[in-house]
Amino acid sequence: MTLFFQSHRVIRRSAIERRIHQIQTAGIPLTEDPGIVEPMQWLVQTLVIQLKALLHRLDELNQTIEQLFQSLPDAAFFDALPGAGPHLAPRLLIAFGDDRSRFGSAQAFMSYIGIAPVKEESGKKRWTHWRWSCPKFLRQSFVEWADQSRRHSSWANAFYQQQRRSGKSHPKAIRALAYKWGRILWRCWQDRVPYDEDRYLAALQRKRSPLAVMLVQSAAEVTTSAGGECSNSRVQVTLKDT
Repeated sequence: MTLFFQSHRVIRRSAIERRIHQIQTAGIPLTEDPGIVEPMQWLVQTLVIQLKALLHRLDELNQTIEQLFQSLPDAAFFDALPGAGPHLAPRLLIAFGDDRSRFGSAQAFMSYIGIAPVKEESGKKRWTHWRWSCPKFLRQSFVEWADQSRRHSSWANAFYQQQRRSGKSHPKAIRALAYKWGRILWRCWQDRVPYDEDRYLAALQRKRSPLAVMLVQSAAEVTTSAGGECSNSRVQVTLKDT
Protein backbone atom coordinates (compact mmCIF):
# COMPACT_ATOMS: atom_id res chain seq x y z
CA MET A 1 0.00 0.00 0.00
CA THR A 2 2.93 2.32 0.66
CA LEU A 3 4.14 1.77 -2.90
CA PHE A 4 0.68 2.72 -4.20
CA PHE A 5 0.79 6.13 -2.53
CA GLN A 6 4.38 6.71 -3.59
CA SER A 7 3.52 5.91 -7.24
CA HIS A 8 0.80 8.59 -7.00
CA ARG A 9 3.28 11.25 -5.86
CA VAL A 10 2.52 11.09 -2.12
CA ILE A 11 6.03 11.58 -0.74
CA ARG A 12 5.62 12.48 2.94
CA ARG A 13 5.91 9.37 5.12
CA SER A 14 3.63 10.82 7.80
CA ALA A 15 0.87 11.40 5.23
CA ILE A 16 1.17 7.84 3.93
CA GLU A 17 1.04 6.36 7.45
CA ARG A 18 -1.98 8.50 8.36
CA ARG A 19 -3.92 7.41 5.28
CA ILE A 20 -3.09 3.73 5.81
CA HIS A 21 -4.27 4.00 9.40
CA GLN A 22 -7.53 5.65 8.29
CA ILE A 23 -8.16 2.82 5.81
CA GLN A 24 -7.48 0.11 8.40
CA THR A 25 -9.75 1.68 11.01
CA ALA A 26 -12.53 2.83 8.68
CA GLY A 27 -15.00 0.21 9.92
CA ILE A 28 -16.82 -2.57 8.10
CA PRO A 29 -15.76 -2.87 4.45
CA LEU A 30 -18.62 -2.17 2.02
CA THR A 31 -18.19 -5.62 0.47
CA GLU A 32 -19.00 -7.21 3.85
CA ASP A 33 -21.67 -4.80 5.08
CA PRO A 34 -25.13 -6.46 4.80
CA GLY A 35 -26.74 -3.03 4.67
CA ILE A 36 -24.94 -2.41 1.37
CA VAL A 37 -24.60 -5.89 -0.13
CA GLU A 38 -28.20 -7.13 0.20
CA PRO A 39 -29.92 -4.04 -1.32
CA MET A 40 -27.43 -4.09 -4.19
CA GLN A 41 -28.22 -7.76 -4.83
CA TRP A 42 -31.91 -6.91 -5.06
CA LEU A 43 -31.13 -4.03 -7.42
CA VAL A 44 -29.01 -6.21 -9.72
CA GLN A 45 -31.67 -8.93 -9.87
CA THR A 46 -34.30 -6.32 -10.74
CA LEU A 47 -32.14 -4.83 -13.51
CA VAL A 48 -31.47 -8.30 -14.96
CA ILE A 49 -35.22 -8.91 -15.28
CA GLN A 50 -35.66 -5.53 -17.00
CA LEU A 51 -32.75 -6.19 -19.36
CA LYS A 52 -34.15 -9.56 -20.39
CA ALA A 53 -37.47 -7.95 -21.30
CA LEU A 54 -35.70 -5.15 -23.16
CA LEU A 55 -33.52 -7.56 -25.14
CA HIS A 56 -36.59 -9.54 -26.14
CA ARG A 57 -38.31 -6.40 -27.42
CA LEU A 58 -35.16 -5.35 -29.27
CA ASP A 59 -35.08 -8.71 -31.05
CA GLU A 60 -38.68 -8.19 -32.15
CA LEU A 61 -37.86 -4.66 -33.32
CA ASN A 62 -34.86 -5.87 -35.35
CA GLN A 63 -37.00 -8.54 -37.00
CA THR A 64 -39.63 -5.95 -37.91
CA ILE A 65 -37.00 -3.64 -39.37
CA GLU A 66 -35.55 -6.50 -41.42
CA GLN A 67 -38.98 -7.47 -42.78
CA LEU A 68 -39.85 -3.88 -43.73
CA PHE A 69 -36.42 -3.34 -45.26
CA GLN A 70 -36.63 -6.45 -47.43
CA SER A 71 -40.09 -5.41 -48.65
CA LEU A 72 -38.75 -2.20 -50.22
CA PRO A 73 -37.66 -2.12 -53.89
CA ASP A 74 -34.17 -0.72 -53.17
CA ALA A 75 -33.34 -3.22 -50.41
CA ALA A 76 -31.04 -5.33 -52.61
CA PHE A 77 -29.15 -2.19 -53.73
CA PHE A 78 -28.22 -1.16 -50.18
CA ASP A 79 -27.85 -4.68 -48.86
CA ALA A 80 -25.04 -5.33 -51.37
CA LEU A 81 -22.94 -2.32 -50.35
CA PRO A 82 -19.54 -3.32 -48.91
CA GLY A 83 -19.68 -3.40 -45.14
CA ALA A 84 -23.32 -2.32 -44.84
CA GLY A 85 -24.70 -5.45 -43.21
CA PRO A 86 -28.13 -5.89 -41.61
CA HIS A 87 -27.82 -2.83 -39.36
CA LEU A 88 -26.41 -0.12 -41.63
CA ALA A 89 -28.15 -1.07 -44.89
CA PRO A 90 -31.64 -0.06 -43.66
CA ARG A 91 -30.24 3.19 -42.25
CA LEU A 92 -28.60 4.02 -45.59
CA LEU A 93 -31.84 3.31 -47.43
CA ILE A 94 -33.66 5.73 -45.14
CA ALA A 95 -30.97 8.35 -45.77
CA PHE A 96 -31.56 8.20 -49.53
CA GLY A 97 -35.29 7.51 -49.49
CA ASP A 98 -37.20 6.43 -52.60
CA ASP A 99 -37.89 9.81 -54.24
CA ARG A 100 -35.09 10.19 -56.79
CA SER A 101 -36.28 13.66 -57.80
CA ARG A 102 -35.74 14.99 -54.28
CA PHE A 103 -32.04 15.76 -54.75
CA GLY A 104 -30.93 17.32 -58.04
CA SER A 105 -27.27 16.47 -57.54
CA ALA A 106 -24.88 14.52 -55.36
CA GLN A 107 -23.84 17.79 -53.74
CA ALA A 108 -27.45 18.54 -52.79
CA PHE A 109 -27.81 15.12 -51.18
CA MET A 110 -24.54 15.41 -49.27
CA SER A 111 -25.37 18.92 -48.10
CA TYR A 112 -28.74 17.75 -46.79
CA ILE A 113 -27.35 14.72 -44.99
CA GLY A 114 -24.43 16.71 -43.55
CA ILE A 115 -21.48 15.06 -45.30
CA ALA A 116 -20.54 18.10 -47.38
CA PRO A 117 -18.61 20.71 -45.34
CA VAL A 118 -19.66 24.35 -45.17
CA LYS A 119 -17.46 26.99 -46.78
CA GLU A 120 -17.68 30.53 -45.43
CA GLU A 121 -15.84 33.77 -46.04
CA SER A 122 -15.75 37.23 -44.57
CA GLY A 123 -13.60 39.88 -46.17
CA LYS A 124 -10.28 38.25 -47.01
CA LYS A 125 -10.82 35.31 -44.67
CA ARG A 126 -12.12 31.96 -45.84
CA TRP A 127 -12.70 28.86 -43.79
CA THR A 128 -14.37 25.46 -43.94
CA HIS A 129 -16.15 23.79 -41.07
CA TRP A 130 -18.32 20.79 -40.17
CA ARG A 131 -21.99 21.18 -41.09
CA TRP A 132 -24.11 21.65 -37.97
CA SER A 133 -27.63 21.86 -39.38
CA CYS A 134 -28.53 18.39 -40.67
CA PRO A 135 -30.27 15.15 -39.63
CA LYS A 136 -27.48 13.95 -37.38
CA PHE A 137 -28.60 10.32 -37.12
CA LEU A 138 -28.57 9.95 -40.91
CA ARG A 139 -25.17 11.61 -41.13
CA GLN A 140 -23.80 9.36 -38.41
CA SER A 141 -25.19 6.34 -40.25
CA PHE A 142 -23.34 7.32 -43.41
CA VAL A 143 -20.10 8.04 -41.57
CA GLU A 144 -20.28 4.72 -39.68
CA TRP A 145 -20.81 2.87 -42.93
CA ALA A 146 -17.85 4.66 -44.57
CA ASP A 147 -15.68 3.45 -41.70
CA GLN A 148 -16.91 -0.13 -42.18
CA SER A 149 -16.49 0.02 -45.96
CA ARG A 150 -12.72 0.35 -45.80
CA ARG A 151 -12.61 -3.16 -44.31
CA HIS A 152 -14.45 -4.58 -47.33
CA SER A 153 -13.39 -2.30 -50.21
CA SER A 154 -9.77 -2.14 -51.36
CA TRP A 155 -10.00 1.34 -52.88
CA ALA A 156 -11.83 2.72 -49.80
CA ASN A 157 -9.05 1.48 -47.55
CA ALA A 158 -6.41 2.91 -49.92
CA PHE A 159 -8.20 6.29 -49.92
CA TYR A 160 -8.36 6.26 -46.11
CA GLN A 161 -4.63 5.49 -45.86
CA GLN A 162 -3.92 8.26 -48.37
CA GLN A 163 -5.83 10.75 -46.21
CA ARG A 164 -4.02 9.64 -43.05
CA ARG A 165 -0.62 10.00 -44.71
CA SER A 166 -1.55 13.54 -45.74
CA GLY A 167 -1.85 14.41 -42.05
CA LYS A 168 -5.59 14.07 -41.44
CA SER A 169 -6.90 12.56 -38.23
CA HIS A 170 -9.01 9.40 -38.26
CA PRO A 171 -12.36 11.27 -38.03
CA LYS A 172 -11.40 13.67 -40.85
CA ALA A 173 -10.19 10.84 -43.05
CA ILE A 174 -13.46 8.94 -42.52
CA ARG A 175 -15.51 12.05 -43.30
CA ALA A 176 -13.52 12.55 -46.51
CA LEU A 177 -14.20 8.92 -47.44
CA ALA A 178 -17.91 9.38 -46.69
CA TYR A 179 -17.95 12.40 -49.02
CA LYS A 180 -16.36 10.37 -51.81
CA TRP A 181 -18.78 7.50 -51.26
CA GLY A 182 -21.69 9.95 -51.37
CA ARG A 183 -20.92 10.97 -54.94
CA ILE A 184 -20.55 7.35 -56.06
CA LEU A 185 -23.70 6.06 -54.43
CA TRP A 186 -25.83 8.99 -55.52
CA ARG A 187 -25.01 8.27 -59.16
CA CYS A 188 -25.66 4.52 -58.73
CA TRP A 189 -28.91 5.30 -56.92
CA GLN A 190 -30.06 7.74 -59.60
CA ASP A 191 -29.29 5.31 -62.41
CA ARG A 192 -30.69 2.33 -60.45
CA VAL A 193 -27.41 0.50 -61.05
CA PRO A 194 -26.00 -1.60 -58.16
CA TYR A 195 -22.54 -0.62 -56.97
CA ASP A 196 -19.84 -2.82 -58.55
CA GLU A 197 -16.43 -2.85 -56.88
CA ASP A 198 -14.65 -4.35 -59.90
CA ARG A 199 -16.19 -1.78 -62.24
CA TYR A 200 -15.06 1.07 -60.03
CA LEU A 201 -11.54 -0.34 -59.76
CA ALA A 202 -11.41 -0.54 -63.56
CA ALA A 203 -12.53 3.11 -63.78
CA LEU A 204 -9.76 4.15 -61.40
CA GLN A 205 -7.25 2.32 -63.57
CA ARG A 206 -8.49 3.97 -66.78
CA LYS A 207 -8.25 7.42 -65.20
CA ARG A 208 -4.79 6.60 -63.82
CA SER A 209 -5.96 7.58 -60.37
CA PRO A 210 -3.36 7.70 -57.58
CA LEU A 211 -5.57 5.20 -55.77
CA ALA A 212 -5.06 2.70 -58.60
CA VAL A 213 -1.29 3.14 -58.27
CA MET A 214 -1.52 2.54 -54.52
CA LEU A 215 -3.56 -0.62 -55.08
CA VAL A 216 -1.05 -1.97 -57.60
CA GLN A 217 1.83 -1.25 -55.22
CA SER A 218 -0.06 -2.87 -52.34
CA ALA A 219 -0.78 -5.96 -54.45
CA ALA A 220 2.88 -6.17 -55.42
CA GLU A 221 3.98 -5.93 -51.78
CA VAL A 222 1.57 -8.69 -50.78
CA THR A 223 2.80 -10.85 -53.65
CA THR A 224 6.42 -10.35 -52.62
CA SER A 225 5.77 -11.05 -48.94
CA ALA A 226 3.75 -14.17 -49.78
CA GLY A 227 6.45 -15.61 -51.98
CA GLY A 228 4.58 -15.09 -55.23
CA GLU A 229 1.11 -16.03 -53.98
CA CYS A 230 -1.01 -12.92 -53.53
CA SER A 231 -3.74 -13.31 -50.91
CA ASN A 232 -5.61 -10.30 -52.29
CA SER A 233 -6.15 -11.87 -55.70
CA ARG A 234 -9.24 -9.83 -56.45
CA VAL A 235 -7.32 -6.55 -56.57
CA GLN A 236 -4.41 -8.04 -58.45
CA VAL A 237 -6.48 -9.70 -61.19
CA THR A 238 -8.86 -6.78 -61.60
CA LEU A 239 -6.12 -4.22 -62.12
CA LYS A 240 -4.11 -6.48 -64.37
CA ASP A 241 -7.05 -7.17 -66.67
CA THR A 242 -8.02 -3.52 -67.16
